[in-house]
Amino acid sequence: MSSHQQNQPNQHQQHQPAHAHAHAHAHAHAHGHGHAPAADLDWDALAAYLEQEADLRAGAVTEAARWLAGLAGEGAVRRVLDVGSGPGVIAGMLADAFPAAEVVAVDQSPALLERARTRSGGRLRTQQADLPAEFGKLGEADLIWSGNAIHHLGDQQAALTALGERLRPGGLLAVAESGLPPRFLPRDFGLGRPGFQARLDAAHEDGFSAMRAELPDATEEVEDWPAMLRRAGLTPSGTRTFLVDHPAPLARPVREYLHAQLDRRRDQLAEVLTAEDRATLDALLDEDAPTGILNRPDAFYLSAMTVHTARRP
Repeated sequence: MSSHQQNQPNQHQQHQPAHAHAHAHAHAHAHGHGHAPAADLDWDALAAYLEQEADLRAGAVTEAARWLAGLAGEGAVRRVLDVGSGPGVIAGMLADAFPAAEVVAVDQSPALLERARTRSGGRLRTQQADLPAEFGKLGEADLIWSGNAIHHLGDQQAALTALGERLRPGGLLAVAESGLPPRFLPRDFGLGRPGFQARLDAAHEDGFSAMRAELPDATEEVEDWPAMLRRAGLTPSGTRTFLVDHPAPLARPVREYLHAQLDRRRDQLAEVLTAEDRATLDALLDEDAPTGILNRPDAFYLSAMTVHTARRP
């Protein structure tokens, strides 16, 4: 099910729910919802992209994990599930925060789970599960993390209820959903009409709604996550937002991630953007131009990750 990873109903972006786990961690409003069948995917390229995004958010995730450790109580966490783990970057951070616990990376994709095993040096356990059909395979846990994965399932309320049922009494569910979309350029950055990123976000949100409408068992939901957690039979235990802040001038790896993100957006949104905005996007993708995202001095990366928690009574 694997950062909100993140979409338009064209031939490149038709959603394949059986493979949704493979990119949910890449969301954070930064990736395409839906993709080609698994056999056609370049798993190395996809995994590298997912790892780039997770690394970009490492500071925020580490801070969130420390907060969760405080909520859970010292020694209370023996088993952790990262549901929608992708290549296991965040699962590794959870293992750092809970060194005495068994940490299990859960994903639909065997290729991404193999990547998780390799990069963790065997520290993580992995479990393949095709959700929502196989929630029962997960076993019990004291802490369940799900980052930008629930929105890839048609019935989000049912998914939260199923995860809550996997918690041991007193266990915590942590759902990283919503937050704020990334900003990486000034409102007016000298190309095209000001407000380019806001228009990109608006087009993305339309595509996101179209993606959700096509999911099996799609259910419209007011995404009040604490209220949804209550309806899942859990007791909300706090919501916090963690900043992802990489100021200008950006390091090369962050620039390369942004270039990949914009390239994906070009594929997803080409048909709905104006000619002027397509030209702006192409200029930002120019690898040699000083105004391209790989070279411009004013590029930054700023986003926010919101984590909603609840406890099983």
